[in-house]
Amino acid sequence: MREDVENLDIRDVTANWVNAAVLARQIDDRIKALADLSHTPLFFGRLDYLHAPGADQAEGAEGERFYIGRRHVHDAEGDPMVIDWRAPVSQPFYRASTKDPLDVALRRRFGYTAGDLTAYEDEHLSDPAEAATTSKLLQQEIERPRVGPMRDIVATIQPEQDEIVRSELSGSVCVQGGPGTGKTAVGLHRVAYLLYAHRERLARTGTLVIGPNRSFLHYIEQVLPALGELEVKQATVDDLVAHVEIRGTDDAAAAVIKGDARMAEVLRRAVRAHVTLPTEPVVVVRGSRHWRVPAYELEAIVRELLDRDIRYGAAREALPQRIAHAVLVQMERSGEAPDDRVQDAVARNTAVKAAVKAIWPPVDPAKLVLRLLTDADFLAVHADGVLDKDERKEILWARPVRSTKTAKWSAADAVLIDEATDLVQRTHSLGHVVLDEAQDLSPMQYRAVGRRCTTGSATVLGDLAQGTTPWATRSWDEALAHLGKGDAVIEELTAGFRVPADVITYASRLLPHIAPGLTPVASVRENPGFFQVRTTATDAAVIDACAELLRNEGSIGLIAADARVPALTEALAAAGIGHLGPGEETTPDTRLTLVPASLAKGLEYDYVVLDEPRAVVDGEPDERTGLRRLYVALTRAVSGLIVTHTAPLPSQLG
Repeated sequence: MREDVENLDIRDVTANWVNAAVLARQIDDRIKALADLSHTPLFFGRLDYLHAPGADQAEGAEGERFYIGRRHVHDAEGDPMVIDWRAPVSQPFYRASTKDPLDVALRRRFGYTAGDLTAYEDEHLSDPAEAATTSKLLQQEIERPRVGPMRDIVATIQPEQDEIVRSELSGSVCVQGGPGTGKTAVGLHRVAYLLYAHRERLARTGTLVIGPNRSFLHYIEQVLPALGELEVKQATVDDLVAHVEIRGTDDAAAAVIKGDARMAEVLRRAVRAHVTLPTEPVVVVRGSRHWRVPAYELEAIVRELLDRDIRYGAAREALPQRIAHAVLVQMERSGEAPDDRVQDAVARNTAVKAAVKAIWPPVDPAKLVLRLLTDADFLAVHADGVLDKDERKEILWARPVRSTKTAKWSAADAVLIDEATDLVQRTHSLGHVVLDEAQDLSPMQYRAVGRRCTTGSATVLGDLAQGTTPWATRSWDEALAHLGKGDAVIEELTAGFRVPADVITYASRLLPHIAPGLTPVASVRENPGFFQVRTTATDAAVIDACAELLRNEGSIGLIAADARVPALTEALAAAGIGHLGPGEETTPDTRLTLVPASLAKGLEYDYVVLDEPRAVVDGEPDERTGLRRLYVALTRAVSGLIVTHTAPLPSQLG
């Protein structure tokens, strides 16, 4: 298929060089989408139907056989050889069971090693004598070592995951899932499915995946291209609101207030306060005639625009046309017959432009936010009844700032500027947005994301127990309301496919203290995993644990409190153990990644060494946030975990 595309001759099918360039780029994209993936087979399953799908299921009707794979594959004549996993005919591969066979006689799973077919496993779903069993090949694929970036899960999607993946584009979905339940993979595969089912629509409106940081985005960036989807953009929330350079930080108290949804009302008031009701008429001179629009009529126009509550910039653009229309009404009454060109000319008249500038002046969002943060009186006026005196004092900058360019903006300030920008000019909306690790967003950040999908839908992914910011969301209903998707369906994934049973059981001791009421993850893995807690006398033990785990196959993560990373870097170097930073791809020679606890969220490693749990907890502003950070760190392992500590463990671990 790739060679056919490479050999296309487009010299005689394009009308001009522009068409040729566009077509050449489309061909290049198609070639990239058809790239071979090393160690990745073209198909992983087979379905034998009792009857041809869609045909009359009469006695004697002949069934059909389909091979299921990551991509659609056809032969030289165009006949399908492998069916895309997203096609409707492939759905029973994920949903069929002995209780509900969905007209499937046989489901076959294939096992591969380094791309070579090494095993297969059959389930005769329509045979009453067939007992429901756990697939060994499925279990092996789930437990396969993790080396390099995140991979697709098309061969192992579970029925409850498949329901979320195939849910309709028109509806938004929120997935609450504990560690290892596959929520990130479900979100990415939902994007792939939606692009398959609604390709033309999403090609026009666009799709976006939002992650918590660059390391996480680098980790997941190969999943969609592996499924043939190359056009999905990825970003962090900070990328979305990058109106100014971030050079400053807020303390926790200021960041919480700036991230509070009440700030939206403060900004709305501050923007609208720029409008001044007119007290003087506008006189438009055209030739020998003078046309006068009295102040009371101008005031009525301005009040109507304010009452409509449209974007500040849109109203400002409408105002000169409304004034010009009032002039045209007078012209028509006097017997003239002006047309649209006359109205446009009046709207550009010097007197009209001067009036608009005085009544509805332009607003620079960054300058507006800067004034709120540096002018106590200005903030007091617009935050009256919204923020109390102490809250206003908390977010005010201690020193005056000359300009928006010299200001040391924080990440929370950038979100405020984004809100103000949207009040002035509407933010472009996409067709679908996936928001991962959503539990860590502030209400104002939710609003910033929601603006990017006001006319589209969203897939929200997260775990309330892993909220590690002071402003972490308390409930999904609250978060979805800020996002503007209050009607989203909330789904919960509780089956753990990644974290070994012994590890998740140990980590779940923290749940009553960090997220009371959440259902603990139940590991479905047959392998209990390798798990040890080691009390040590010196820091050398953590390096010894890394060396021990490096004897195994797969990736190793050394997770530690951020403050301990420099010392561990030196210790690893002294021991001659090479290591990488988060987001860097492992190699056969370097399989150890040193991960600050603050960046561990969303990452996974075959084996993890967790250094000093008490230091991880103490590195956060409060104990609850620290325990949540520890919960994240404890649940990054796929095959085994060693916890080393010289200081006492947190009492919540028992």
